Amino acid sequence: MACNQTLSGLANDCATSMGGIVRAYIINWDDVTGVTDSEGVINAITLEAEAKFKEYYFKRNTGSFTSTLNVDAANGVNYVSTDIVLQFTRMETAKRIEIAALAVNEVALIVLDANGKYWYFGKDNPVTATAGTGQTGTAVGDGNFYQITLQDTSSSFPLEVEVGGDGVDLSTIVG
Repeated sequence: MACNQTLSGLANDCATSMGGIVRAYIINWDDVTGVTDSEGVINAITLEAEAKFKEYYFKRNTGSFTSTLNVDAANGVNYVSTDIVLQFTRMETAKRIEIAALAVNEVALIVLDANGKYWYFGKDNPVTATAGTGQTGTAVGDGNFYQITLQDTSSSFPLEVEVGGDGVDLSTIVG
């Protein structure tokens, strides 16, 4: 039996678009008590008392996320895996300790992309680390950094977070 879906089409988009992400907000997955969405846009996030997303800064052009649709018609499988790659310049103890904590925790994230849009990860399942590196580089001009890849597995592509107005007030959930 076919699955009937309503198709709406997409208009030609002439707006400019920039790649990359500029900030990440991360929290322990168990500290998120509710995520509410309307028509595929998240407009409310509730947290355990005293819990807050922590803000992670990194240099421009060093962070990204890539979502991949995975379909296996024979098994009836259809899900999206998203790799969120964060790179933190200059290896040092505080960053090493934080990367080590991210490597073993189950988290949820809000990511701000270079177009000013916020995206949520961890709605269906906890986000977990899948890879990480630390490197000094060889030459003076090479990068010296830690990099971690966090992966979200979900039933859909990441949902946009409506921030401000009738949406999520970041000032109440970030600290």
